[in-house]
Amino acid sequence: MAVTLHVCITCRAGQTLPEGEPTPGARLRDAILEAGVPEGVNLVPVECLSACSQGCSVALSAPGRWSYVYGRLSHANARDVVAGAAAYAAAADGIVPWRSRPEIFRKQSLARIPPIVSLPEAAE
Repeated sequence: MAVTLHVCITCRAGQTLPEGEPTPGARLRDAILEAGVPEGVNLVPVECLSACSQGCSVALSAPGRWSYVYGRLSHANARDVVAGAAAYAAAADGIVPWRSRPEIFRKQSLARIPPIVSLPEAAE
């Protein structure tokens, strides 16, 4: 199953930017692309992850797995994001052992969201 790595490309990380200058979120996305998106991971830019007070943010998700949102990131963290995405892709349930996570994924997690479980349809 493919893993999705969402990157908030509109994040300004609390900065006022001159017109036309790329946002810190767009720079993070570009740095992740340059570092190399892991096999089995789809990089999807999004316009907002609603973590605006937490700097640049990314989210990892896949069907049937726990999902995560990480914040306080910058383009300098791209290699760690790529390593974390690769570890997440290798974890069947999305739970990467603590010591196998990059440090930014240990300390900068904003949310952990349980997998969606299909509920039985109501009896008619």
